[in-house]
Amino acid sequence: METADVRPLTPKEIVTELDKYIIGQDQAKRSVAIALRNRWRRQQVPEALRDEIAPKNIIMIGPTGVGKTEIARRLARLANSPFLKIEASKFTEVGYVGRDVESMIRDLTHLAVDMVKSEEKEKVVEKAKNLAEDQLLDLLLPNLKTEEGAITRERFRQMLRNGKLDDRSVELEVTQNVSSPMVEIFAAAGMEEMQSSIQEMLSNVLPNKQKRRNVKVSEAKKILEHEASGKLIDMEKVVKKAITRVEQSGIIFLDEIDKVAGKGSGGAGPDVSREGVQRDLLPIVEGTSVHTKYGIVHTDHILFIASGAFHVSKPSDLLPELQGRFPIRVELDALSQKDFVRILTEPENALVTQYKALLATENIELIFEPDAIEEIAKTSFEVNERTENIGARRLHTVMEKLVENISFDAPDIAPQQVRITADYVQESLRDIAKDVDLSRFIL
Repeated sequence: METADVRPLTPKEIVTELDKYIIGQDQAKRSVAIALRNRWRRQQVPEALRDEIAPKNIIMIGPTGVGKTEIARRLARLANSPFLKIEASKFTEVGYVGRDVESMIRDLTHLAVDMVKSEEKEKVVEKAKNLAEDQLLDLLLPNLKTEEGAITRERFRQMLRNGKLDDRSVELEVTQNVSSPMVEIFAAAGMEEMQSSIQEMLSNVLPNKQKRRNVKVSEAKKILEHEASGKLIDMEKVVKKAITRVEQSGIIFLDEIDKVAGKGSGGAGPDVSREGVQRDLLPIVEGTSVHTKYGIVHTDHILFIASGAFHVSKPSDLLPELQGRFPIRVELDALSQKDFVRILTEPENALVTQYKALLATENIELIFEPDAIEEIAKTSFEVNERTENIGARRLHTVMEKLVENISFDAPDIAPQQVRITADYVQESLRDIAKDVDLSRFIL
């Protein structure tokens, strides 16, 4: 696998990386780490056996806000894999208006093409800059062919690089894409694939308009660099690479899988049956060929990670065939008060770190005392227990309420050092936290 060969992390290294962002859930981390490592292992297996090794798809079972989505998202970043998160409840069975299950493969392919395109642009960035520079110099200094003109051109080149010509204006021919209002109607109706096909057809039939504009050199530089990099990239190679990446290392996170578990209407009425959605999902997960605007994509080796709270239904309520395609089941734990303390402080993107950075932009230095962190965690945990348990997401609500006054007054009181103590937390949240009805409404 091209992407995995770049960073063949060991399962322990993968878990260590995930630990930087996600607190607890060790079993889930181990399972996804093994699944990711197995992809690299599969590439080392003799080719005759390689296609026979199917990915071991995972079902994560646990309440909301415990890190299911974050684990999958961080895993995809580690592997540099195309990653798509989609709610299973968005899909409808064949014959009903709504999103068809194949649309997720088309979306994933589109993401992969954009990803590979960005990587290829990075490779030609210097060449594109040089080409854009030459075009700009042609616009600034037309008809300079003499030796003296070459010296002037080099002097202007240096000025251009130093930003001394940024405020000058040049006349530039800009390409404008032709769009049709009819295309937007298809998008509104949920027929995204038809929309993209018609858009592509129109772009081939109708020529792009060229419009002359007066722009500043700084803006012209960006426009010309963008056009130059577009011309330097081999789109055929990009598409081929993107499809390979989707097929060999794509990850789809199917959230709310529990919402389509169970028999649903079972075909006994006009409603969309949940079983019908499962039957449509089955071939995609099992492995099928999906037609996209970039070509045929095979789904046999895409890794599917499904997740759901399973409060009402159980994983065994899914169709037996679909259950068989998700052999690994991991139960995620509800978060404790101690976990909340760690979530607030330990991860690289911890909430406390985020708020400190945000208010530092206003010259406000936020200092959170250890007992204040404990108090925030305690309040969040208690509100979760009394109202709806939304896991770590409760911390966002509580923190926002806590720093509301400081955020509002920051521009007027800066520069200043603000110390958040346990007393401050209690004072700010006392009334809301004690009143169950109010905490339901506000927190």
